[in-house]
Amino acid sequence: MEKKIYLGTGRRKSSVAQVKMTSGSGKITVNGRDVREFFPYETNVMDLMQPLVATNNEKTFDIDVKVNGGGFTGQTGAIRLGITRALLEYDKVNEKSENSYRSILKKAGFITRDSRIKERKKPGLKAARRAPQFSKR
Repeated sequence: MEKKIYLGTGRRKSSVAQVKMTSGSGKITVNGRDVREFFPYETNVMDLMQPLVATNNEKTFDIDVKVNGGGFTGQTGAIRLGITRALLEYDKVNEKSENSYRSILKKAGFITRDSRIKERKKPGLKAARRAPQFSKR
């Protein structure tokens, strides 16, 4: 019996994560390294595990992630959205009429893509909105 692969792409800030989810024992690898080795803070790992915890799938799937761009927070958010989308794809294939993953994940706010990105710098300003110091004389 071949393993079914569920895919999900997540984006956050300037990070993009491609998630491959297969049935397994709960092992998560990010760019070929273990997730706890890749991310320096435990809060990042807890954050990206949230969709799995909400749907009680921490030990159900092996997850392989390719992520690039941005920093740790953006990458964590991108992976979380990718895992959520992969779970939704799994749920669509294996329909269980009572209490779908979609309602659980939607209520927790994981389905929505966080669209906040860095605002561009404007001419005449020091940053996006930071103006030079005003001098009366």
